Amino acid sequence: MKLAVGADERTYVVEEVLKYLEAEGHQVTYYGPAVGESYTTPETYWPAVARRVAEAVVKGEADEGILFCWTGTGVSIAANKVRGIRAALCVDAETARGARLWNNANVLCLSLRLTSWPVAKEILTAWFQTRYQPNPTDDTCLAQIAELERTSTLSL
Repeated sequence: MKLAVGADERTYVVEEVLKYLEAEGHQVTYYGPAVGESYTTPETYWPAVARRVAEAVVKGEADEGILFCWTGTGVSIAANKVRGIRAALCVDAETARGARLWNNANVLCLSLRLTSWPVAKEILTAWFQTRYQPNPTDDTCLAQIAELERTSTLSL
């Protein structure tokens, strides 16, 4: 699988996830700062990294995305601004499973603050082992999300 992975800080957990994904045979494209660095330029701030990963998914350059920031909230918000992205902030394996099963999530967001490597591995396992199961209720919900993306014109 082709994966776009991004972070605003290249921490131990990010490194372990990248190694794990490559060992599992995934083709990984990384967006963000180098090893041991954190956001140093506007191109490595979390909104920019999230946009690059989300756009790679929407353009078909990646099948799915994985994003990291301190809480995971920022990258989740930013990625979800890109039409066609269903980014889910997951703090445990069950949340990841639900995000895939019911929401057909295509971008996994993780907190650098809360996610240890063992927990990240559990989340990744659940994420990759779970697929969306089409059904009338969830299909309708996803159609409603798509309709929001197409028709929402409200702005502040």
